[in-house]
Amino acid sequence: MYKTFKIILLIFVGFFYLHPLAISSENKIKIGLLVPITGDDKELGEQIIKSTRIALKDINTEKIEIYLKDTNSNPNKTMKSAIEFKEMGIKIVIGPVFYKSLMYLNEIKEITFLSLTNKTLNLPSNVISTGVNATSQLTAIKKFIELNEIKKTILLTPKLDYEDEIKKGIKNSKIKIFKHYIYDTEPTKLTAQIEKITNYKIRKQNLEDEIRRVENSDLIDKEKQLEKLNKKYTIGKVNFNSVIIADFDESLKSVITSLLYTDVSPKNKNIITFNQWFDESLISEKTIQPIYYPSINKDNLNDFEDKFIKEFNKYPNYLSLLSYDLVGLIYYLSIKNEIFNTNSLFKNKNSFKGKIGIFDIENNKINHKLNFYEVKEGKLKKIF
Repeated sequence: MYKTFKIILLIFVGFFYLHPLAISSENKIKIGLLVPITGDDKELGEQIIKSTRIALKDINTEKIEIYLKDTNSNPNKTMKSAIEFKEMGIKIVIGPVFYKSLMYLNEIKEITFLSLTNKTLNLPSNVISTGVNATSQLTAIKKFIELNEIKKTILLTPKLDYEDEIKKGIKNSKIKIFKHYIYDTEPTKLTAQIEKITNYKIRKQNLEDEIRRVENSDLIDKEKQLEKLNKKYTIGKVNFNSVIIADFDESLKSVITSLLYTDVSPKNKNIITFNQWFDESLISEKTIQPIYYPSINKDNLNDFEDKFIKEFNKYPNYLSLLSYDLVGLIYYLSIKNEIFNTNSLFKNKNSFKGKIGIFDIENNKINHKLNFYEVKEGKLKKIF
């Protein structure tokens, strides 16, 4: 128990409930915490609770009271818990974590929910997405492109459930995209699509034609020219200078591998991707480097991880860092505004510097000012 915050952990009907011992008063900041504490995602919920405790300890104030309820990652359970928050008079809630849990929350207009999702489309009017969304990422990518005076950028997006989020991010960030392609993640179809995007067959045919021409010529240095040509894979340029790949994990690597197969190398074209959360496998695979991506502040992440490990002897999930910052964000805004007037709390233009980076707040929207990183020769380097 942290003596400063007078918070104890009780067990009620199979889930944890955080409740302050001190009697709440009018000047208390009452925050709901709505996370999965039962079901398949309960470990994530427990990590978020722990990061919230660290935040309370670091803020070191008795003004904050945290009340915890379960979502079970289920919309119906989420709604039931939200109604209980409403009856308790709570106006601001951190959570839910997942987009699917937001389904019925527009019926509880008295509460503002700071969801950890990074999806921004079709949100209930009382839900604010606080995750690292497509707009934040494309804004950072745009800055990198402009700094390096890159003229033609294509964007590759997998045919999944976030195509529209990407399109909204393009519009909001005002990034200049030469062409936007939607690709199939099935390997055979992907390779065929990348071949078409890069004009691979034409460039391959150009090489074969040039080899045949030289072979049939009377050039003095024919053998030398043939030796050079046989070291090539294609002849001809592609119609872009950089590629943004809105993908992750093995699917991302498949796209880069297909680009390599079509003779588009990261050494000649800028390969940029979305936030990879410092995936170690990208550092170890030198054949796909250099690669660039936006992300949160790595030094702050390391500090938070050290603190979390010291406190709980385990590594935190990245969403834990976000929930840590949200406690600080609410406290910061409550100092500048009337905490009970949640309708205006997130409408005014504000910036808040947290562990994850800088939060830009305006018109009930939150975007993040992200850092930008390069993975090259097995090392991670911060660009800005």
